[in-house]
Amino acid sequence: MPPDYSVSPSNPKTGETVTVHAEDADCNPRYGQDALIQVIVNDATGQMIIKETAPMNDAGGFTFQFTVPQQAAAGEASVEAVPYALDWCDDTGRNNRVPQSSGMQRASCAARTEPLTIAP
Repeated sequence: MPPDYSVSPSNPKTGETVTVHAEDADCNPRYGQDALIQVIVNDATGQMIIKETAPMNDAGGFTFQFTVPQQAAAGEASVEAVPYALDWCDDTGRNNRVPQSSGMQRASCAARTEPLTIAP
């Protein structure tokens, strides 16, 4: 499963910095030394305003910061953070990092998101 993560502050204005953070997992997920987290932020209209990758450690810990863009619509937004280029639905306990060129897609039915309310 993707690491549990938090978003703060939860009610930023445009131009403010937001931090997406996860502590190391207790279950030793073994993401690998070159692991990346992909963070996607959609604003209240559903428009993708952030789609970036950042380093993640072998245990799933990461800290990612972004500035809320001026064009972001005010209201209920969402933040999704998932291991990048990794089939995280496998439950075999193996490190199942797959090459980016494999064409594999995430197999989850529903993405886990955290709310972010962009203040007017």
